[in-house]
Formats: sequence, C-alpha cells, structure tokens
Amino acid sequence: SENFNGINVFRVGDIFNMEVMMKKKVLFLMVFSLFYCGCQAQKIIKIETPAQRNMGLKQENSDYIWDFGKVKEGAVVTHDFILTNNSNKLLLIKDYQASCGCTVPKVEKKEIPPGENTKIEVKFNSQKYSGQVQQYVYVTTDNIDNPVVRLIIKAFVVKEGV
Repeated sequence: SENFNGINVFRVGDIFNMEVMMKKKVLFLMVFSLFYCGCQAQKIIKIETPAQRNMGLKQENSDYIWDFGKVKEGAVVTHDFILTNNSNKLLLIKDYQASCGCTVPKVEKKEIPPGENTKIEVKFNSQKYSGQVQQYVYVTTDNIDNPVVRLIIKAFVVKEGV
C-alpha cells in the first residue's frame, strides 16, 4: 500500500496478496479444527478398561463385547449387557442408540443408584446379512469420566443350509 495525501492506496496486487493470505489462514484453521475435533471424538467414545472401573462404571460382560458366534440368516438373537454404577452418585442414562436399524437396544432403567445396575438388552436381526457382522450400541450417561459407553455385538451370519 502507498500513502497518497494522507489516504492509504492499495494496489490490486496488494489486495490479491491479502486475499491469498486470508484464504491460507482460513484453510489452516479449518484443518486444525478438524484434527482437533477428531482427537476429541476419540476421547469421548471408549471401551471400559479395568482401571476405568474404579471411576464409576462397571461392565460385567467381557468389556462391552458380545460375540453370538454363528447365527443363521434371519434369526433374531438377544444379549443382556449389565451396566453397574460403581460410584457414590446417581448415574443417569441420558440416551442410547444403535449404529444400525438391525440392532435394537432396550434399557431397563435410566436412573441407577450407587452400587446398583441396569440391564441393557440388545437384539440383533440377522436378516439380509452374511459373514462377519459387527454392530454398536452407544449409551450416553452423565458420567464425566466416561460419558459414552460403546457396546459391541458380533456375529458370523451363515445362509440356511450351509
């Protein structure tokens, strides 16, 4: 830019360079935001480990994973997960949802007093599936240390007569 009688005058090249610099800054911020959000999402969804059991939640069925083994196509199979409140505060289940319409969760009770538990029934419909299948149920709680619990069900779906 140049100063002409007290007025800043910008050349077209200066404006273009400023525009390029702004685009670079915006692009950098977008990439940084995506990277940061991706890292934060990984922190939210986690499978409980033995060390986390002392933080208020206790899972009694093989660390949130259940394998039905071989299942005939079209069969509906069910497994009950048990979620135990191992803290000294009331645990609230705020929401729960499955990753697919073929999997249906049902929570017995949404308020779990300290030391008590609830049953989370998960039904899987193997219709139109074949081979190895893995589905997820996400249980959102008010636990600050472990707000989202991911339950995993697995099955190997075989065609009738195989």
